[in-house]
Amino acid sequence: MDLVAKYQGVVGRVFRNENSGSSEDSYVERLLDRISNGVLAEDRRAAMLELQSVVSESRAGQMAFGAMGFPVILSVLKEERDDFEMVRGALETLVGALSPIGHAKGPANEVQPTLMNSDLLSREVDNISLLLSLLSEEDFYVRYYTLQLLTALLTNSPQRLQEAILSIPRGITRLMDMLMDREVIRNEALLLLSYLTREAEEIQKIVVFEGAFEKIFSIIKEEGGSEGGVVVQVLLRETMGFDQLFSVLKLRGTTYKFTQEKTINLLSVLETINLLIIGGPETDPGRDSNKLTNKTVLVQKKVLDHLFMLGVESQWAPVPVRCAALHCIGDLIANHPKNLEELASKRLGEEPDLEPALNSVLRILLRTSSKQEFMAADYLFKNFCQQNPDGQTMLASTLILQPQSMIHAPVEEDVNMSFGSMLLHGLTTGENEVDVETCSRAASVLSHVIKGNNQCKEKVLQIELEAPTPILGRAEPLLHRMVKYLALASSMKSKDGKSSTSENVFVQPIILKLLIIWLSDCPNVVQCFLDSRPHLTYLLELVSNPTTIVCVRGLAAVLLGECVIYNKSNASGRDAYSIVDAISQKVGLTSYFLKFEEMQKSSLFTSAKPFFPRKSLTRSSAASMAEIGDGANESSDQKNEHPMLASVFDSPFVYFLKRLEADIREKMVEAYSSPKSQVTVVPAELEQRSGENDVDYIKRLKTFVEKQCHEIQDLLSRNATLAEDLARTGGNNSSSLERKVSGGSDRVQLETLRRDLQEASQRIETLKADKAKAELEASTYKNLAGKTESDLKSLSDAYNSLEQANFRLEKEVDALKSGDIEALKEEAREEALKESEAELSDLLVCLGQEQSKVEKLSTRLRELGEDVDTLLEGIGDDAGADDADEDEED
Repeated sequence: MDLVAKYQGVVGRVFRNENSGSSEDSYVERLLDRISNGVLAEDRRAAMLELQSVVSESRAGQMAFGAMGFPVILSVLKEERDDFEMVRGALETLVGALSPIGHAKGPANEVQPTLMNSDLLSREVDNISLLLSLLSEEDFYVRYYTLQLLTALLTNSPQRLQEAILSIPRGITRLMDMLMDREVIRNEALLLLSYLTREAEEIQKIVVFEGAFEKIFSIIKEEGGSEGGVVVQVLLRETMGFDQLFSVLKLRGTTYKFTQEKTINLLSVLETINLLIIGGPETDPGRDSNKLTNKTVLVQKKVLDHLFMLGVESQWAPVPVRCAALHCIGDLIANHPKNLEELASKRLGEEPDLEPALNSVLRILLRTSSKQEFMAADYLFKNFCQQNPDGQTMLASTLILQPQSMIHAPVEEDVNMSFGSMLLHGLTTGENEVDVETCSRAASVLSHVIKGNNQCKEKVLQIELEAPTPILGRAEPLLHRMVKYLALASSMKSKDGKSSTSENVFVQPIILKLLIIWLSDCPNVVQCFLDSRPHLTYLLELVSNPTTIVCVRGLAAVLLGECVIYNKSNASGRDAYSIVDAISQKVGLTSYFLKFEEMQKSSLFTSAKPFFPRKSLTRSSAASMAEIGDGANESSDQKNEHPMLASVFDSPFVYFLKRLEADIREKMVEAYSSPKSQVTVVPAELEQRSGENDVDYIKRLKTFVEKQCHEIQDLLSRNATLAEDLARTGGNNSSSLERKVSGGSDRVQLETLRRDLQEASQRIETLKADKAKAELEASTYKNLAGKTESDLKSLSDAYNSLEQANFRLEKEVDALKSGDIEALKEEAREEALKESEAELSDLLVCLGQEQSKVEKLSTRLRELGEDVDTLLEGIGDDAGADDADEDEED
């Protein structure tokens, strides 16, 4: 009650304003009284539910609760722990009192009830301790609402809650325990811890010490097959962020001192990053997107800087840490174009001694005494070159030989070399046991550079090395030097005079792997390989050598097979048929195919894993790795198979070998079933005998050819049957093969019948094809005839139509002709009449004018006293007489 009294001033002022008489005030007071003093349990629970509703819907209710409700509710949490229903209700009420109501925002200067209630609850450390104790209750909802209440408190009063949790014994531990709870509670705990550790370095240290990262990647690993694993990754990425992971990776103070606890933490964080890069289960549709996002965010956060510091620049770091850092870099760049570009352009060191990061990693790969560190660095190069032809071409372009004086220079002189020059330096110094191992390591990197890239294979094929001694003459191709070191590795002796095969058992497989990848689908490389006759001889001996390990014999058999299936040469002794004959004579087909089966039955094949298999890391295993320190380079699996061999026979390479084996078997069958293209021996029977006429000569030739054909067919069928049996069974013993061969005549008969049946079938198919072709042609002609007939009918109809139209037009023309004459006559009459009428009219006008003149003249003459009538007499007659005279003259 003293706690509430401290707030009476503020709360009293609030409740003495215009809302002091509100109904919520008295209603909340009545509900609290029922909860505190009620007799019936059901009534108290009902009052708790009503109070929960009021504080979650009304700001005034929240204010009223803050004024008088905390003592009652805290009392329920302390004294009624057995009544889970009341405890749940109390916790939900507190969550409602601390959660803002979105639709009821007051003025900016108004007291916020949620902030006031949060401050009121978090002021006393005992209240926080009480809430943390509830996390150990069995009831799920009690734990769930407690975490929600703590998250609400942290949102409103972060600093006070952080201080309170730090002052409570095992406060952080109780929260960490919730990470191992059910998924819903675990996610609430993750959310709470993410907010709690922000800008709280002391809590961050405690969280890391309590194994937070181990628990996180344990969740990702265990629930990777469900949606929850991806949810945890997204939650970690978008709430807690990756900055806390990086803070552990940063090397502070005396960076050359790595305590066991520091090593464990580093390994745990690196394993966490690895699990984030995996992205989720393979069946999850969003796995690729989540993986891509994690990789992008990690590189954007400059995680490569921390990883290179641990794996490359800090050589005082324990071997397990360096290996894990290199492995993380390899996973980050795998199938991620932007991250690949970032790595290709990254440089390490300080001015003016900067060098490309890939050069630094290559130097570690060639120099390290740790097999595990070599495998981790090799894994990085494998992922850089995989599905990255531009990166392969970039690395191959640097393959430039150093001057003769630098070839046998110490390895320390490689600081100023380019990547390719350093790689060639490692490839070409294999004159003793140590250098042969270095050569095999460089060969592994070169196999990644040229894998699946014929342009790079051709580029490397052009590299020629100076002869070891000037007396030997011309330069030596790098391919031939690799075969030389392959042979040298098998003849090495250790200091006690015994074979060093057990120590460097991985050298020959790595070089053989390089040669297999190099010759694959590249006839020019096969040709260069076969240019030296001893190469074929050595391979045949290596396949037959019983002292070599199974995988070496198997890989040598695969290399021989590539000399057959990718052989485009026609030169005698180097073509595919010659290689098959050599295998048959020197090794035997049965023994040859047996090498494939022996290799496939070995544990390396049957238990093939991804390139860099890693066991799940726990805190105990991390501790053991930290104690081992630099001795961690020897795997416990060495008693079964050398770890380097497991890295050679990774699952992609095993699949590649299986596909090659199928092609080799098929090509062998084809070589035995098909005759050679050249015939060099001409039998004497083909020459015409003296005194033999042409008819007898032709008959004898016909008989000879028929006999030869039967023999050839028998041999081909026998070879085909034998080759198919060998390709199919492979491992059958010689006695079984002898029994099969002894029954060859039956197979020949069956083969003859099969060929006859096949020929008959082919003839039937040919006849069917001819019939179909004839039917098609008949159908085509029928269609053409129908079309022509239709066209003729159309033309006939058109012609008839034209005839009818012509007849009609002629009739119309005749009608028009008769009608036009009458019309023309009528028109001429009308025109003549019109012209006569016009002339008559003109004459009448003229006569009128003349009459007018006569009348005027007559009047004038009368005025002058002349007798007009007398004057006019005879004028008409004279005119008539004149006209008559003119007519007579005419």
